[in-house]
Amino acid sequence: MSRKRPTIADLRAIKGKRQLTMLRVTTMEEAEAAEKAGIDIVSITPELILNPAYREVAPSLFSMPGENFYEIGTADDFVRWSFKMVKAGADAVYCSASYATIKRMADEAIPVIGHVGLIPSRRTWTGGFRAVGKTADSAMEIVEAVRQLEAAGAFGAEIEVVPVEVAEAISKRTSLFLLSMGAGTGCDAQYLFAEDILGANRGHMPRHSKVYRNFAAEYDRLQQERIAAFREYVADVESWAYPEEKHIVRMPPDELKAFLDRLGS
Repeated sequence: MSRKRPTIADLRAIKGKRQLTMLRVTTMEEAEAAEKAGIDIVSITPELILNPAYREVAPSLFSMPGENFYEIGTADDFVRWSFKMVKAGADAVYCSASYATIKRMADEAIPVIGHVGLIPSRRTWTGGFRAVGKTADSAMEIVEAVRQLEAAGAFGAEIEVVPVEVAEAISKRTSLFLLSMGAGTGCDAQYLFAEDILGANRGHMPRHSKVYRNFAAEYDRLQQERIAAFREYVADVESWAYPEEKHIVRMPPDELKAFLDRLGS
């Protein structure tokens, strides 16, 4: 039996009762795997949702495209962009721009997910890639950010690398649907990147990430196979082993004779 894709009302009804699963996926193959694995929510690239085949492989995934705010522009640009995303099948959109921009979208009934805690595009304000909210004062700043998102009309927020106690306390006191990335189990969904789960990330592994497979080693193996195959092709061409008879098309003998006669004249 196929799953029903959740609505905003469904997610609001779930809040505080159980945790959902969320992934960042960037390819059609990852989206299809998330669908078949029973993932609830995905963060995706705008290009994925705009692909007509996306909903064929991911019919039940609550899908949220997003871009960094400097990739889109002004509040008006965001409204136009979000209309395009929703028309293509998005269930919500991610926005780390200003509260005023989020309000402009929310005023048009666009479900918007904001961002609090460690916001990568604004990390210079909080000291780089590090936990946010470890003091009472900084924790209250996160509380204020959540209240601002509520007032702006956001539906939810990603809460990233915040102490578990702070995230849980906030989640109990907000109507926002909170997506935990390294903020513990007191929120409404756990959020990881597919590339981390698959072991495809060769760079720094965040503290909250968990690796379930080793795709990097498989990619290395496939690269060696790729090089070997290309070398064999080079050798075949240089030794006249390629193309073989089965790889070419020949002209009927009578047509060939006629062609050569004309060519000769």
